Amino acid sequence: MGERPRNAGLDAIVDAAVARYRLPGIAVGVIEDGKVVYTGTRGELASGSGQPITSHTLFKIASNSKAMTASVLARLVDAGKLRWEDPVIKYLPSFRMYDPWVTQNMQVKDLLVHNSGLPEGGGDLMLWPEPNRFTRADIIAGLAHIKPAYSFRSGYAYDNLLYVVAGEVAAAAGGASYEELVQRELFQPLGLSRCRAGAWRPDQVGDVAQPHHRVDGRNVVVKADGATVEPLVSAAAGGIRCSLDDMLKWARNWLAPDAAQQAWLSPEQRQAAWVPRTPMPISGRRRAWDGTRLFAYGYGWRIADVDGAYTVSHTGTLSGMYSVMTLLPDRKSGFVVLINGEAEAARTVLNEVLLKRFTKPADGRGVAYYADELERESESKRPATQQPVVRREAPTLKQFGQWFGVYRDPWFGEARICPEDGQARFVSGKSPMLSGRIMRSGDRYVVDWDHDSVDAEAWLDFRRDNPSGPARLTLAKVDPEADFSYDYEDLAFERVRGCE
Repeated sequence: MGERPRNAGLDAIVDAAVARYRLPGIAVGVIEDGKVVYTGTRGELASGSGQPITSHTLFKIASNSKAMTASVLARLVDAGKLRWEDPVIKYLPSFRMYDPWVTQNMQVKDLLVHNSGLPEGGGDLMLWPEPNRFTRADIIAGLAHIKPAYSFRSGYAYDNLLYVVAGEVAAAAGGASYEELVQRELFQPLGLSRCRAGAWRPDQVGDVAQPHHRVDGRNVVVKADGATVEPLVSAAAGGIRCSLDDMLKWARNWLAPDAAQQAWLSPEQRQAAWVPRTPMPISGRRRAWDGTRLFAYGYGWRIADVDGAYTVSHTGTLSGMYSVMTLLPDRKSGFVVLINGEAEAARTVLNEVLLKRFTKPADGRGVAYYADELERESESKRPATQQPVVRREAPTLKQFGQWFGVYRDPWFGEARICPEDGQARFVSGKSPMLSGRIMRSGDRYVVDWDHDSVDAEAWLDFRRDNPSGPARLTLAKVDPEADFSYDYEDLAFERVRGCE
């Protein structure tokens, strides 16, 4: 995109966020009246590497992939290869939901708007933590066993699995894999030359940001890329990587499309993408900060009013990677933020400060103000959610022995709870990262995962419904505020055989 003039005010905002949150790396781009007026990058691909973040650096955009998946489907609608109102089973005959009526009546458009009845993050343990051995066929089969949290089309709960299904619907209708389709229908026609989905080699692509966690006050790389990036089951829900430059091209395609971009997608489908379809709850913070009265989900986008301005946006969250794209269509303006570290608060603050530049330019509240507000909010919530610290100790094999065995959940599959090297251990069959030793904490058992990147520990609660019945196991997050994708509460294991 070439060199752009610097903007001292925007530089100061980015620098303040990096300093406040000690971010390992960040890329920020701002569009005003259809033109890119600012790009700012800070930090390194991997902390200590000396390799700088640039506007070409690839980041995991996580759930910002959802709008791209929805757009692939929209292209197929334009091409006459599917209709939004088509039943999902027309393209995926094996598709099943828990309720047979929902199976028959779920339409393609229902896959995109989070009103299916699935619990929040339902089944996400088939996607994350990565890598795992679940397939897209496993996901389609597993959906039939996930009990709904509410009735079909009656409410909102964010889910990822149905975006994976949407990618498979696109593949069936488009006659190619999801990865081939997103390349053919999106990356190539829009010139998103750095974006990647599917298998690729980092050494051939270059300039790839690595995710980081904070460990003892330092930014430490977690789950670094290997020699080959393998195709992700979660690609359609959150598996695409793009650079800042390409994300700005993607944003301009929506804000101020040129002739070629206008030809890429019909006006009808552009309009359909941003129709508010599922009302979303409005938090107290959003009301206080933004005066929001409308908040809803469209086809891969969130639609809201902010200080009276119309906004379209989405966030992306993966372990060690955070992103946000926010558009103000009436002003042909917006911004993109990509971060390769633990940065939920930093993203929230940057999104707010950058938004106020457009909606309340005289406000004058910067990074420090909103960061302090977030900290006060967090402090006020802590007493209600913080778990008591109870000393942990390893149970003896004799103490724990009655619960040993292989357990099975209908959608998650098998987990071995067996002795190993003198310890009681939990080992998932299809999600190797979910393996760890079992400890006793007070009167409950907790699993201490082997991998530090699995940052939500789980309680293990064993029972027998009657003395001669099979052992059963349910799980729950130790921290109730942990990410909803750790949907341990949806698991219901039954012992199916012994350890031998």
